[in-house]
Amino acid sequence: MADLDFKRHRRLRRTESMRALVRETHLRKDDLIFPIFVVEGEGVKNEVASMPGVYQVSLDYLTEEMNELTRVGVRSVIVFGVPNEKDEVGSQAYHEEGIVQRSIRLIKEEVPSLTVIADTCLCQYTDHGHCGIVREGDIDNDESLQYITRTAVTQAEAGADIIAPSNMMDGFVTAIRKGLDEAGYSQIPIMSYAVKYASSFYGPFRDAAHSSPQFGDRRAYQMDPSNRLEAIREAESDVEEGADFLIVKPALAYLDIMREVKDRFNLPLVAYNVSGEYSMIKAAAQNGWVNEQEIVLEKLTAMKRAGADLIVTYFAKDAAKWLDE
Repeated sequence: MADLDFKRHRRLRRTESMRALVRETHLRKDDLIFPIFVVEGEGVKNEVASMPGVYQVSLDYLTEEMNELTRVGVRSVIVFGVPNEKDEVGSQAYHEEGIVQRSIRLIKEEVPSLTVIADTCLCQYTDHGHCGIVREGDIDNDESLQYITRTAVTQAEAGADIIAPSNMMDGFVTAIRKGLDEAGYSQIPIMSYAVKYASSFYGPFRDAAHSSPQFGDRRAYQMDPSNRLEAIREAESDVEEGADFLIVKPALAYLDIMREVKDRFNLPLVAYNVSGEYSMIKAAAQNGWVNEQEIVLEKLTAMKRAGADLIVTYFAKDAAKWLDE
């Protein structure tokens, strides 16, 4: 066989230390962002039925949750609020004593080392469950921007390190950037949900955030899963309007989009590993069909390989522990 002429790629795979030496993509704990759902009341720690291991917590449990994150080495959190009261304009979203605003202040006081990202949307706070203001059965884009901007400013006032608008209204980055600058928060970056598809993978999140639309769906403002070029147009608009980070959501079914966005735009790219992706793995693992640790780390690495710099994931705490191992 000595006269055969072919390349021996296996030379670089022989041992674990050799594989580590030539590894191209690295997943780090600093890459992980943990989503947290904060509810009104006291003594509340409710496991989300469709998301085993994910909890809605009240403010009195919040410090405990944040301290656990710091213990395992996760340094960033994105905060979602679940209010008791909802109305047609989502007024609890931008109230100075809203659940997210109070959560941000508490985290920054008790665990100041954490980077706190505020999800900026209206859907959890409106009685109709849509991400903007409804007028005559339609989402009024420009009126919605006023309320979304007010929300961003109150979140910055509460101490948020990053504003992450997820509403998919046209012009939301421009409106929020102008509002933050005028309010004296020009130093606060915007982590834009630039590419957000109308995906079936969001189902369990709506159980956690109580944010299902009461009529229709969100296809009139979230993106068609069939479209690729539209994602580039959306991301380009947000870059031009002043975004500091770009999010692609969901992550796993849109790795091709992630790679294109990363190749075209020189901004930090965030993959959102959404609830449906989480719940499918949890269900398979509980049935003994997959090795949870191995499949999660493989999946998160795939997102990094596709171009993600950061990953929002409900697996953040577990992944951080596994990376230590």
